[in-house]
Order: sequence, then structure tokens, then C-alpha cells
Amino acid sequence: MNEPQQKWTETIEANHSLLDLKLKEVWRYKDLVYMFVKRDFISSFKQTILGPIWFFINPILTTITYLIVFGKIAKLSTDGVPPVLFYLAGVTLWNYFSTCLLGTSSTFVGNASIFGKVYFPRLVTPLSIVISNLMRFGVQFLLFIIGWAYFLAKGEIHPNIWILATPFLIILMALFALGVGMIFSALTTKYKDLSMLLGFGVTLYMYATPVIYPTSALPGFVKKLAYYNPLTGIFECFKYSWLGAGDFSPVMLLISTGIILLLLAIGTVVFNKVEKTFMDTV
Repeated sequence: MNEPQQKWTETIEANHSLLDLKLKEVWRYKDLVYMFVKRDFISSFKQTILGPIWFFINPILTTITYLIVFGKIAKLSTDGVPPVLFYLAGVTLWNYFSTCLLGTSSTFVGNASIFGKVYFPRLVTPLSIVISNLMRFGVQFLLFIIGWAYFLAKGEIHPNIWILATPFLIILMALFALGVGMIFSALTTKYKDLSMLLGFGVTLYMYATPVIYPTSALPGFVKKLAYYNPLTGIFECFKYSWLGAGDFSPVMLLISTGIILLLLAIGTVVFNKVEKTFMDTV
């Protein structure tokens, strides 16, 4: 005798697509985002002597190093811009991108203990990293503004209207770091050694980005290839708008925007797919 087929009265399943960032749900957890941002800020300087002063010391020491190595010894071009300001601009932008990327890339592995105990939108964690690093960027950007105002008063730089695009450039950098970071955070749940490879890769990537040199100094083929680096358009637009020098065109920024949005979409798909099963592999 056949038993009657059992019917489920309720089914629990994911009701969002792989491309869904679940921003409405993240907004409902905005207090948690604030707590994570506060935690990241405090933990960064807990048990340190100088505390937030490191926000200033890091770009200053890095700029001095670049000034000596690449300015005095290698004698790289800065497109007629005062070398101190040129390197400080590159360092300020690069520090924000690299810290965001390295932070978001460890989302699953670094927070596995929390994810295994309570539910909240997993996107809250990488978003909090991007926001907390934005505070660091704001302090370092203030240092850049001080140097910029000094050379502007001396008439050595000539900013232009593209300076209004600065918020858009910062958002693009954040989205780029978020997209690539989500991809690596998903991959490191199975392949943990990728986290070490990423740290090395980020260092190499800096030399492929116009941080310490302008794209105008690159030979023809390399310059065309550099246009497809998503950060090239961002860095060149920033330097062109604030310093009035550089090999910038709106096409470069369009290319950067398109590639970044594509990587963000890929990162979203991978992140949403892995978050459902990552506790089995971490």
C-alpha cells in the first residue's frame, strides 16, 4: 500500500538573486554597520602610543621615501608638478584602495566565528571596512589639501573644473576594492594561501598604476595597455583636476567605470553564492 505523499507546509529558501546586493536589508542593519566601523577604528590603534596620528605619519614617511627613491635617484617625471605633492596625491589614493581591498578580501575567513553564531547580511562586514577606511582617507586627504593649498598659493599648480568629480572617483575606488575584495574573500574560504598571494599582488599592482609616475611617461604600447587598468583613469583624473597636469581624457574614466561595474557584478554573484555554504569550508 502506497503511503500518501508528504506535503510541506512551509519552505525556507533564499529569495534573492545572485546579483542582489540586498541593500534594503543592509539598511535595516545600519546600526550594526556603525558598530563594525567603530570597532575597526578603535582596534586599529588599540595599544599604540601615537594612535590616530599614524594616519598622518604613514603618508608623510611614504611620500618622503618616494621623493628620495623615485624623485632624486630614479628621477621619474612628475609632469612639472612639485614632486612632494605629486607623490602625496598618489599615496593618499593608493592607501585607501589597498587597505579596502585587503580588508574586504578577508571577510569570510576573518569573521567566521561571528557568521556562525548569528545571522545578519554578510555584506555588512565589507561595507563597514570600506566606510571605516573612508575615515582614514579623510584624514590623509586633509594632509594633501594642506600641501595643495601651499603650492596653489605659490602658483605652481593649476586645478580645473574636473575637481568636482572627486566624490565620484572615491566611490569608484571603493566599488573596485569592494568588488575585487568580495571575489577574493570567496576564494580564500577554500584556498587560504591566496590571502598571502593577494598581499604580494597588491604591491605589484601599485607599480602597474600611475602612483609614482604619470601615464605620459609611458611608451606608446604600454600607455594604451595602462588605460585598461581601472585605477589609471581614477588616478589621472584626480591629478589632472587637482594639480592641473597629466595625460587624462574622459574616455579613460569611462573605461575605468565600465570595468569596475563589471567586477562589482562578478564579485556580487560570487559573494552571494559562497555566503550560503562557506561555513562548511572555512
